[in-house]
Amino acid sequence: MHGKYNPDIHHRRSVRLSGHDYSQRGLYFVTICVQDRMCMFGNIVNEQMRLNNAGLMIKTWWQKVGSKFPPVQTGEYVVMPNHFHGIINIVGAAPCGRPIRDNNNNASGQPLSVAPALGDILNWFKTMTTNKYICRVKQNGWPPFPGRLWQRNYYEHIIRNEKDLNHIRHYIAENPINWQTDEENPNVTANNP
Repeated sequence: MHGKYNPDIHHRRSVRLSGHDYSQRGLYFVTICVQDRMCMFGNIVNEQMRLNNAGLMIKTWWQKVGSKFPPVQTGEYVVMPNHFHGIINIVGAAPCGRPIRDNNNNASGQPLSVAPALGDILNWFKTMTTNKYICRVKQNGWPPFPGRLWQRNYYEHIIRNEKDLNHIRHYIAENPINWQTDEENPNVTANNP
C-alpha cells in the first residue's frame, strides 16, 4: 500500500464482503474521507502531520471509541489533512442487561450479548466529530464545511493475518511521508487529471 491511486483498493462503491458479519471478532482497517477532500484537519510539514484544533478534536473522539463500545479496541491511526486511517479491533460482545428469551418467550436469565457492527462504530464516530465540529464553527469560528463533514461511505479492509496487520501499520505510519503522492491530496489530483 502506498499513496498512489489503486482502483482495486480505492474505489467508492461498496466493498463490504457479502455475508460477512461486521460485528464479529476481528481486526479492520478503515479509512474515512472529508467531503470533497477539503483539507480541514491540519497540514503536512516536513513529512509529518501537524494537527490543527479540528485534527486534535478528531484524534480525541477516536480515542473515545473504546469507552463508547467496550468490546472494541482502537489500534494505530493517523489523522491526515482530509482523511483518517485507523485500525479497529472488535474483541467480543459486551453483555447487555436484557435476558435471552427462548421460543416460548421465557426469559433464561442469561444476558444477551451484542457487539456493535463496524458501520455502527464509524457512524457514531462520524456523528460525534461532525457535531463537535459544528459547535466549534459557531463558538470558535472554525471554517464551515458545505453540506457534510465526512463522505457518506467508508473504506474497510478485513485484516486476515499478522503479515497483513504489519503491512497496514506501516502504511498508517508512512501516510504523512507519502502525502505528496496520495490520491486524497487535492494538489496531486489537480496536477494529474
